[in-house]
Amino acid sequence: MRKGMAVWLLAVTMALCSGRKPAQAQDSTPKAEAPKPTQAFRLDFSLNEFEDGKKINNRHYSINVNVPGESREVKIGSRVPVAVGSSESKNALVNTQYQYIDVGTNISSELTERGDELLLRVSSEISNLDADPNHEARFGPVVRQIKMSGSTVVIPGKPMVIGSVDDPASNRQFQLEVTVTKLK
Repeated sequence: MRKGMAVWLLAVTMALCSGRKPAQAQDSTPKAEAPKPTQAFRLDFSLNEFEDGKKINNRHYSINVNVPGESREVKIGSRVPVAVGSSESKNALVNTQYQYIDVGTNISSELTERGDELLLRVSSEISNLDADPNHEARFGPVVRQIKMSGSTVVIPGKPMVIGSVDDPASNRQFQLEVTVTKLK
């Protein structure tokens, strides 16, 4: 009897320590959904410039993204040196210190899925240097900037305006537009 009890106790102990889960009915727990396949999209941005309501300039930028939640950035421009200080050395030479600023076009975007919809977040900055040489000689360069950011639900294949701004120094208007295309 003792031997039979010891065998039974050993069997119960091994079963508990082996990490086995208790038996369950087949449909008692929900099945995990298969992961959604990654889908690729192309984002075609158009930066349109209007003067007196007439389109005078148009620039295009394209990037590919995979969803969900992938961020991408387009950055085109120059790094411009700006004098921030100077000092004289012992031999009367002037040492000038420079700081570099980015000037050009920068578009950051993130495409995510929200249910059956595509949500696009965009942040853009367009900057350039003022062309007035008199101002630059006296005070350094003047940087003109246009910033737009926002989010919208996009429909693949349909152009969507992200933002539109008027230039306060002229009668020009700038418009950022995007078309999202599903890639195969």
